[in-house]
Order: sequence, then structure tokens, then C-alpha cells
Amino acid sequence: MRRERERERERERERERERERERERERERERARERERERERARESEREREREREREREREREDLRGKEREREGD
Repeated sequence: MRRERERERERERERERERERERERERERERARERERERERARESEREREREREREREREREDLRGKEREREGD
């Protein structure tokens, strides 16, 4: 009788350890998802910076074209 209760307590402890391992795996998956979201935010920020650099280059080209037209008109 006592041995049976002892085995049951041991099984319960093992189930609790397994639940804790599962919770830890879930926490690790969440950390991985957060790292991926952070990488995506960084990629998007870099794409936005590149778009801004391209807009700036286009404005500079427009300014140069305007100045050339002014010189041609003089």
C-alpha cells in the first residue's frame, strides 16, 4: 500500500517535471519568435532607410537637372 502511494507520488513528480519542461520549451519558442520579429523590424527599418536614401538621390538628380536647364536657358 505504501509502495503504491510512493509510486503514485513519483509519477506525479515526473508529470510535473514534464510540464515544467514543456513550459520551458514554450518560453524558448516565444523567445525565438520575438527574436524573429526583432530581425524583421530591423530589416524593415533598413529597407525604409534605403528608400529614403533613394528619394534623396532622386531629389539631388532633380536639382541638378533644374540647374542644367537654368544654365541652358541663360
